[in-house]
Order: sequence, then structure tokens, then C-alpha cells
Amino acid sequence: IKQARSEAENSRVSIRNIRRDANQTVKDKQQASEISEDELRRVEDLIQKETDKYISIVDSELKNKESDLLEI
Repeated sequence: IKQARSEAENSRVSIRNIRRDANQTVKDKQQASEISEDELRRVEDLIQKETDKYISIVDSELKNKESDLLEI
């Protein structure tokens, strides 16, 4: 169970790192005047929603795996 939790946490960290990189890319484009500030906010919100979705998937898979391991 400890290993499953560790892997889940590593997955969450990876997802957050991807979010950070994506947000930085969008901010760089906004600073270069390639996109507007409204577009920046919209994209950041979309990135956050996708991040939340994938983290919830990781959490639900962890819960399933823990219940499988406890049955053994």
C-alpha cells in the first residue's frame, strides 16, 4: 500500500509540473503580446480544470488499488 501511495503522489507531482510548465508557456505568450489577458485567464482556468480532472483520476485509481490490496 505504501508503494501504491508513493506512485500516486509521484503521478500528482508530475501532473502539477506539467500544469506549471503549461501556465508558464501561456504567460510567456501573453507577455510577448501573442494572446490577450482575457485569453490568458481562460486558458489558465482550462489548464486548472484538466489538472483537477487528472488528479481526481489518480486518486480514484489509488482508492481502487488500496481496496484490491486490502482484499488480499
